[in-house]
Amino acid sequence: MTAAEKWRRDLAAWAIPDEILHQAPESPWIHPPELFDLPELITASPSHDRAREALGTEASVLDIGCGGGIATFALVPDVRRAVGVDHQAAMLAMYQRNAERLGIPVTTVAGDWPDVAAQTPKCEVAAVHHVVYNVGDIVPFLVAANNLARNRVVLEFPTAHPLSTMSEAWRHFWSLERPKDPTPQDLVEVLKELGVTPRLELWDGPMRTEHDLSQAARFMRIRLCLPEDREEEVRRFLEVSQLPQVRSLATLWWDTAR
Repeated sequence: MTAAEKWRRDLAAWAIPDEILHQAPESPWIHPPELFDLPELITASPSHDRAREALGTEASVLDIGCGGGIATFALVPDVRRAVGVDHQAAMLAMYQRNAERLGIPVTTVAGDWPDVAAQTPKCEVAAVHHVVYNVGDIVPFLVAANNLARNRVVLEFPTAHPLSTMSEAWRHFWSLERPKDPTPQDLVEVLKELGVTPRLELWDGPMRTEHDLSQAARFMRIRLCLPEDREEEVRRFLEVSQLPQVRSLATLWWDTAR
């Protein structure tokens, strides 16, 4: 089995079993835009440092899966031009508003990566934050990012699958055990198969979660495929749960030398 095949297999193991998914009153695969907007203060990180040091005279960033644009706007005032790619219109609208507020010229591209790579301008740095665990077919995704980055590609993602924070909830409500893999080292092996030797930095950062308990209960209830009449039960579960405030993160980067 190749590293890319292992990556695909391990991500597929995170699928919700059909017998649970068929009971869901609405899609559990939600990405509320408000969770991806810019915080009042962007915490400095190795990912931002690795991107900033690779900016050249153009000072341009391609932000793949941009959301509100943390990967882009953490580089202000050094960044001077940016391209944001996202498949959600609400995310791109948020990205555009933040760019206008900060005075950064941006281009937005709507669609899934790498499907829209052909219509996306090249930039000096490609930043891909908190996206790779959503990508089973990882090779064309990485190749397209590499091809559109003149200087460097920077990936940021948790060291454990982001849904692992819900493992105890799945155990509590459904008696379902969740997987452990894939890991950052698995992605390193995928890149090595592509002839790329990346650098990996591990660090701790703040956990981004819903701060309103009622909102958190609603989102978790939806993700757990539970009906609305069990939302109060989910709320009580959250009230007694010790949810982490810090998470282990990985920055994976390599130079493209073009």
